[in-house]
Amino acid sequence: MTAYALRRKITLSIVFTFIILAATAFMFTPTLSAAAEGIMEGNHDVAWVCLAAALAFGFGAIGAGMAISNVGSAAMGAISEKPEIATNALIFIALAEGLVVFGFITALMILGKV
Repeated sequence: MTAYALRRKITLSIVFTFIILAATAFMFTPTLSAAAEGIMEGNHDVAWVCLAAALAFGFGAIGAGMAISNVGSAAMGAISEKPEIATNALIFIALAEGLVVFGFITALMILGKV
């Protein structure tokens, strides 16, 4: 691979990352506007609920990313040495991915209390 092709891949990766970040910013705008509206009206309970939901989802996603990076790299190394354990390795990766689901469900339950 040439230096130009590598530079182009990195640039495209960065562009797509910013596009995804912008899209998620639009997804979470209602939560932020609800928190701001709660603060403007003097109702700080809504702001704390929105903050708690954001933290629940955010920490769940960060934890899952860290778990998947460690488990995924170890699983790929094990699969390269012993291909018949691929199914077991994917199960461990799916278990790590469950952290995001739990964080998302917890955030929805918190927001359901508003």
